[in-house]
Parts: sequence; structure tokens; C-alpha cells
Amino acid sequence: MRRRNSSSASRRSSANKRRSASLRFDEFGFAFNNRKEQKLHHRCHEYSYPQLSPVRVKELCELLSYWNGASFICRSQIERYIRLGIPPSLRGRVWKCLLNIDTLRESSDFNYQTCLSEVREPLVDLGISEYGILSAISTLSDTQNDLGLNQQQPSSSSEPFYSIDEITLFRQIALDLQRSFPNHRSLMGQSPEAIEGQAKLFRVLIAYAKYNPQIGYSQGMSYIAAVLLMQLGEEEAFWALTALLDKPRYLAELFDLSLTKVQHQVKVFDKFLKHRKAQLSKYLDSTGVLSVHFVMPWFLTLFTSLPCWDSVLAVWDLIILQGLPAVFRTALTIIELLEPRLMELNDEGTILPLLLRVPVDVAQYTVLVSELWKTEVQDWEIKCMNSLVLDESHHEPKAGKVEDNKET
Repeated sequence: MRRRNSSSASRRSSANKRRSASLRFDEFGFAFNNRKEQKLHHRCHEYSYPQLSPVRVKELCELLSYWNGASFICRSQIERYIRLGIPPSLRGRVWKCLLNIDTLRESSDFNYQTCLSEVREPLVDLGISEYGILSAISTLSDTQNDLGLNQQQPSSSSEPFYSIDEITLFRQIALDLQRSFPNHRSLMGQSPEAIEGQAKLFRVLIAYAKYNPQIGYSQGMSYIAAVLLMQLGEEEAFWALTALLDKPRYLAELFDLSLTKVQHQVKVFDKFLKHRKAQLSKYLDSTGVLSVHFVMPWFLTLFTSLPCWDSVLAVWDLIILQGLPAVFRTALTIIELLEPRLMELNDEGTILPLLLRVPVDVAQYTVLVSELWKTEVQDWEIKCMNSLVLDESHHEPKAGKVEDNKET
């Protein structure tokens, strides 16, 4: 029976490799799918981002060659180029400069390669390879269950080289890997490129969880790390992820193990939306659509669900330039563009799909990105809304106190 399952798995793997080899990919690496799959993945392949002239490209290269992140002139110049549109071939260099990756790496005691060597020890003990992490999900699940049972029993003399926390972490990352851009050539199927891409993504995520155990790994990180790997080398992607998740000006207020931070920021955005778009916010509330239903997926994946990838990258350019305010700015822009359609719908069943799968005609570069630069979001607005949410949370009665009051 085991031999038959092995041969059928081998046949499936061969079929997947042949299918991967026959696929065509667009300039950003996304597969051209048939209509059914294209609708499923919600991906458009017609891009409208602007092309910089050779003179502008040369000027940008010169700016990056003498980049100084502390210089106001450098930052104002890079903002001008982000407005014009960063050429895909230079985006990785721009992100490296803005995130100050080299300085971060040089000033840290953390060694990426040493960390990976330590991670491989429990994987070897489990008989699992980082290059076959997706196929090992069932093994990780079984091991997790076994360790959970063994914790309730007296320990044996031979302890495994891994803990239940490590197995849980490996399994959670592996589960999210298979959901992250399954139609991108670097992660799709069983081609050598995809197997290497999946291993890189696993390594970056597991290394960050070890680097910052207070945050560890949480939902959404696989999408962010995958985008970074599309633009940067593996270790550069790790340090870029570290900069984004650890620096307060970026996403430090969005990610933690319990998702408490992102839930708080969703409440802040909800207040912000009521302040900016009072009528629309009231209407959405009346239909039962809450901000948490669509804003949390946007925030956790940094808008990577948008169908036009050139727009996604332009949004990321702005976020890496401005930080968290650009996240609010993007969410507000999308809602403003969708507002006329939203006001024509009257129930949650029609409104939520529109917000979660933003139409191509709204998400295309010439529409979304041009409106994004017209939308202003001030730091003081976000700080003010944040204070309101904190005040409300402080005045909410605690569950225990409410029960005590009832008893008395």
C-alpha cells in the first residue's frame, strides 16, 4: 500500500513539473492561467506603470550610489522618483537604501547563517529537509500530536532534539507557505525554482522567529517575506523583514503573536474612517460590515491581494518610504475609489466581496496610484484616533469587575 501511494505521489510530482514547465509567466513572475484559475487567484497581467526615461534611470542610479538615509535631500529626491515610478530593475536597491539594511546587519550580533545551522538540527532529527517542507506537513502534525501526548506522561530517557514549540512553528510556517502566492513562479509547483523559493521563504521566516521570539511568526508574515524575496537576495530579505517588523515607523505596531496589535490598528482605522468618511462609515455599519472584516486582511498582507502587481509594488514603495501612515493612506484611497459602488449595495454578502477582491479597474496603476498620491493622511490624525481608541479601552469595564458587580 505504501509503495502504491509513493508511486502515485511520484506521478503527481512529475505531472506538476511538466505543467510548471509548460506555463508562461508575466514580467513579475505570475503565471498566465486559464479564465477559471485567473478568477480564483484574482490576478491581472495587464500592467500600466510608467516607464522612466534613460536619463531619469541614470539619475536614480547616481542617487542610490551616494545614498545617505539621514540626508533630507536624499529622501526628498527618492520620494520624487517614487512618485514618477521606480523601475522594476532598481526597486530592490531602493528598498535596501530606504530600510538601511546594510547598517542594520552590520550593527547586529545576530548571524543569519549560524541561525540556519541551528534550525537544521531539529529538522535533521525529524528526517525533514527544508527543500521538502511542504510535503512534511503531515509528519509535523503527527509529531506535534505525539509531543502533546508525551508532555502528559513521564519523560523517557532519550529526549528528542526538538520541542513542541519548534514543531508548532515549523508546521505553521509550512501551512502558510502553501497559501503564499501559489501562482508565482518562485513558489509554484515542484519546479527546481519553486522548491528553492519555498526553502528560502521557510528559512527567512524561521530565522526571523528565532531572531525576535517576542513576535515570532504570525499570520501575514509569509506574504511580506515572499514579496521581499522577489526583490532581494535571501539574507537581504531577512534583514528587510527585520527592519519592517521591528522599526516603530514601519510595521512594529501591526505584528505580534496574539494579533492584538493589528486588531488595535483596525480600531484606529475605524475611527479614522468615521472621521474622514462619516456617511460611508455609518452606511457600512448599518449593513453589518465591520472594518475588521476587510481592513485586517489588507493590513496583514500589505495589500498583496490587489489584482494588479505593479500597483502593489507602488504601494509598497510608499509604505517603505513613509511607514504606517502610508498603510492607512492606501486603505483610505481604496475605500474612496469604491465608495460610489459600495453605496449602491445593501448587504454584507455583496459589500464584503467587493472590498476583499478589489476590481481591476480600481486597482490598476493609472487609477489607484494616481489617487494614492492625491490622498493626504497626517500623522496627527492617526495619533489622535489612536488616543481615542486607547481612552475608550481604558474606560471599558473589565469582565471580572462586571461579574463582581452582578454578584453584589
